[in-house]
Amino acid sequence: MIIERAEVVVTSPSRNFVTLRLVTDDGIVGLGDATLNGRELAVVAYLRDHVVPLLRGRDAHRIEDTWQFLYRGGYWRRGPVTMAAIAAVDMALWDIKARAAGMPLYQLLGGASREGLLAYGHASGSDLSELFDSVRAHLEQGFRAIRVQTGVPGLNAIYGIASQAAAAGGGEERYDHEPARRGALPMQEDWDTRAYLRHLPGVFEAVRNEFGPELPLLHDGHHRMTPLQAAKLGKELEPYDLFWLEDCTPAENQEALRLVRRHTTTPLAIGEVFNTVWDFKDLIREQLIDYVRGAVTHMGGITPLKKTMEYAALYQIRSGFHGPTDISPVGMAAQMHLGLAIHNFGIQEYMKHSARTDEVFRQSFRWRDGLLHPGDEPGLGVELDLDEAGRYPYEQAYLPFNRLADGTVHDW
Repeated sequence: MIIERAEVVVTSPSRNFVTLRLVTDDGIVGLGDATLNGRELAVVAYLRDHVVPLLRGRDAHRIEDTWQFLYRGGYWRRGPVTMAAIAAVDMALWDIKARAAGMPLYQLLGGASREGLLAYGHASGSDLSELFDSVRAHLEQGFRAIRVQTGVPGLNAIYGIASQAAAAGGGEERYDHEPARRGALPMQEDWDTRAYLRHLPGVFEAVRNEFGPELPLLHDGHHRMTPLQAAKLGKELEPYDLFWLEDCTPAENQEALRLVRRHTTTPLAIGEVFNTVWDFKDLIREQLIDYVRGAVTHMGGITPLKKTMEYAALYQIRSGFHGPTDISPVGMAAQMHLGLAIHNFGIQEYMKHSARTDEVFRQSFRWRDGLLHPGDEPGLGVELDLDEAGRYPYEQAYLPFNRLADGTVHDW
């Protein structure tokens, strides 16, 4: 089964997506997600100019060999652009193999290890009243686990607060419940870590008092704290029994997690900006984290992320795959299949794509009683409507950035 055609499709139904579409000589189509939020066209060029010419004529069944060829053969390894491009190829080849076998992909990955995937939703509010309304709305949608993000008094717009972002960006400019904005320049947000640290524990106390002890609660620090600040926050959040504290300090400084770990028993989730198992290696081996936040789209595909999770399983570390709406429906489907198959699944981040996105990417997944299931269609279970995709050309968009009160650029 030979790859006959390879094309890169860029579409922006509600946000920008990059999809690799492979077609074999016997007409089987495979899809892969190569979306890199805010830097999409860099991956498009990498794929079109450097990878696609290497794919035509290759045996579509040789997934491992193709992955090693693209990773090792390029000499310049790792990095988000390279790994997103390789991920798209890997996903598309798994899609083809499963379609040829007439099976949903999870069956080729070892079969289902569970009935469905526990997913968490994103509740947020500029104040407690708004936050409580958001939590209730997510519970009504069936979510059994909730990520809690809150406004901070004195800060006008910060990461993760839907109402603040909508007010600042205005309706259609803020799309798919995510902070990326269409436009020529990124939006500036503001930050004050000390104000955040003073405010957040009281928010979780209020949420626990309102919704009880059983509801799993998560929080994303989004890389904004120093190691000492992260350790302090983890300690202060212990009475509220978080499911996890995510990205409490910039992940590049891996030694920092040793300090955080020494001072708190709050579970830690790290890795949405990581690209290979090498980024996770020491964190897993030293048991400095509890959840792997890597994404199929940014970790080089299904093949390497499955291996990463097998390594993590040796240390009782579970998955918490990154799943905002800049992971396209193709990437999300790949993560659902992998999560259903691996033994050490933990939880799946889930944000619903827009109606327009769902018209471009036809999906077979199910959402029922707080659990996701990728469905039982052959392959990934996603079909790309090329005519519909063509209606929505690329539009420049950027994620925001942070400045402190004195004007210093800070981690966003």
